[in-house]
Amino acid sequence: MVDLVVRSRRIVHGGAISPAAIHIASGTIVRVADWADVPAGARLDDLGDLAVLPGIVDTHVHLNEPGRTEWEGFSTATRAAAIGGVTTLVDMPLNSIPPTTTREAFAAKRAAARGQCTVDVGFWGGVVPGNQGELAGLVADGVRGFKCFLVDSGVEEFGWVGEPHLAIAMPILAGLGRPLLVHAEVAGPIDAAASGLAGADPSKYATYLASRPPGAEEQAIAMVTTLCRTTNARTHIVHHSAASALPLLAAAKAQGLPLTAETCPHYLHFTAERIPDGATAFKCAPPIRDAANREELWKALAAGTLDFVASDHSPCTPALKALDLGNFVDAWGGVAGLQLALPVVWTEASARGHSLVQIVRWMCEGPARLAGFTGRKGSISAGADADLVVFDDASPTAVTPEMVHHRHKITPYAGETLRGAVHATYLRGIKIAERGATIATELGALL
Repeated sequence: MVDLVVRSRRIVHGGAISPAAIHIASGTIVRVADWADVPAGARLDDLGDLAVLPGIVDTHVHLNEPGRTEWEGFSTATRAAAIGGVTTLVDMPLNSIPPTTTREAFAAKRAAARGQCTVDVGFWGGVVPGNQGELAGLVADGVRGFKCFLVDSGVEEFGWVGEPHLAIAMPILAGLGRPLLVHAEVAGPIDAAASGLAGADPSKYATYLASRPPGAEEQAIAMVTTLCRTTNARTHIVHHSAASALPLLAAAKAQGLPLTAETCPHYLHFTAERIPDGATAFKCAPPIRDAANREELWKALAAGTLDFVASDHSPCTPALKALDLGNFVDAWGGVAGLQLALPVVWTEASARGHSLVQIVRWMCEGPARLAGFTGRKGSISAGADADLVVFDDASPTAVTPEMVHHRHKITPYAGETLRGAVHATYLRGIKIAERGATIATELGALL
């Protein structure tokens, strides 16, 4: 019994954009039918020529609760996600206290999340020195996979790992069938760069950029690729930035290794040349690099060397961002952009001749595949949750502090006018956000 039909002249499904009617029953897509097919008794939401995409799946979000809820939190982040067309997100195991590295900590995380989520939320666990005995239990409790750092994470409670640690953890993860997500920078090139920057002006973005050289990513990916080959563990490189390391990823894929990689909206949109000195809202690790680097990332995304795009939403308090001082060395590294990811990526993708079909591949299907949600999330297809985003791809989105629904209004996108505006968001067939405001705020499930 179909209870809702959502139709448009521009439904993005099956690798194409065409007129269609999405038949929904009890929150699940029953079929994708002809545009004129509306069963008697079903409510009809006719969206005219607005584009309808699967809800965005964002697998790289730092929610920071419990322990650092003053940085973000489940309530604020998931509301912002809904307004931005994100219907499923996966929480990173840091920067909450405790981090999600034990079963006890994961139970605390789930308890904190219950009743607060506007969209569906899954969870990554963490691989840190000495917690290999927790990994199987965390999988049994429901984590989707595990994140690790190969360099200082920035928070003392989430330690970084080296090759000896991963040689223990990766075979365990291979046996558990869960991916390892890797912050792929190593300390050697970073430490070497620091020795040459003594006395450099910390307010200049060029100083910070020089402190995180591409070699840190190149060496990390080379090491991880070797481990991926020897352990056959599914391995995923998060927030890839350095174009010089792309040939390493391409070679690993050509060899058939179970290696994937993501990049982020800020690497695809901003360029180092245009970041003002003192503008610490742009600080992230790895850093935003130059315009030529950005174009290489776009080529790699189009070619499949980079598999998808995730936000790496990593906010903090205004004080930690050191906005008043404009000090890139002291500021917390992280870009806040969860709510804006879709129009940011569409702005740049459309300018390069890509279509909404590619947006679905990069922001819905790819992330859903990594997190094990294929068939349920990331596509408009029979059997999937009726998670939809209605997108006016020609209208502008003006980024002002008032329209940002993250806990804090700090974002490097402030003042920009982006292409595309989210008109409405559905979670399992229920409209949860429309025109920049949430309608229903407690329907999100813990996945």
